[in-house]
Amino acid sequence: MNGSAPVTETSLGDLPLVRRGKVRDVYAVDEDHLLVVATDRISAFDCILPTQIERKGEVLTQLSRFWFDKLAHVTPNHFVTTEVSEMPDALRRHEKLLRGRSMLVRRTEVFPVECVVRGYLAGSGWKDYQRTGEVCGHKLPASLRESVKLPAPFFTPATKAEEGHDENISEVRMAELVGDEVTAHLRDTSLRLYAEAEAYARTRGIIIADTKFEFGRGGDGRIILIDEALTPDSSRFWSVGTYEPGHAQPSFDKQFVRDYLETLDWDKRPPAPPLPPDVAAATTARYLEAYRLLTGKSLGS
Repeated sequence: MNGSAPVTETSLGDLPLVRRGKVRDVYAVDEDHLLVVATDRISAFDCILPTQIERKGEVLTQLSRFWFDKLAHVTPNHFVTTEVSEMPDALRRHEKLLRGRSMLVRRTEVFPVECVVRGYLAGSGWKDYQRTGEVCGHKLPASLRESVKLPAPFFTPATKAEEGHDENISEVRMAELVGDEVTAHLRDTSLRLYAEAEAYARTRGIIIADTKFEFGRGGDGRIILIDEALTPDSSRFWSVGTYEPGHAQPSFDKQFVRDYLETLDWDKRPPAPPLPPDVAAATTARYLEAYRLLTGKSLGS
């Protein structure tokens, strides 16, 4: 699919559309399965940009598949297949559109929280620290520098907003939403997923500064990892070779797009401005390089 036109939006004929998110279009396949199609849409500051990022959907899908396989010993997940030839007949007729960017998954009852793990002092965590000396309620030593590695990874849950910004919440508030037992399970599982992924990524030249996970309860009652896993959309990826605390780090994720948008006179409300072609192309290059570094393969090879 290299060189093909970016996919802005999908339509699969008589297949029911369940949800069109900021990036993914989700379709109902049967009572047990959904089809998740990653488009090339990109969002920043909770706004969908009018510019697409070529091959982005492929990177998100194939990198999630890689992590679902690699981390399956930590927790089960919703992944079934990314091979269109292994999907039901109703999907195979859309093979050209779905190839590389679609994932058949198990349905779950989704927990209404995002499970964020922060290993480094960056992004909104750095802003919180400058203002309060804390990150989402976690007290930190004074005089820490931006991008420094935290004494230990923090679990900082957030609510999932259908519109607008997600909101950081305490574990106490999370327990009110999903219960004490589920909160403990999601926290411990998220921290273990992050620890294993971060240790592996370092061997591949990437620091995972932070990431977010989502979970649901399957039909058999088990809690499983869903959505995407450790992609440039859901994580902050830095280079081991250029890492230097004390300032913001060059990244292999959509922070590059956010940084460009911060240079504009834009109030971060819709409509979002378009990206120049060179910024869009550079973003594609960063996503593809993240995939290559983490998996050891070039996408499409």
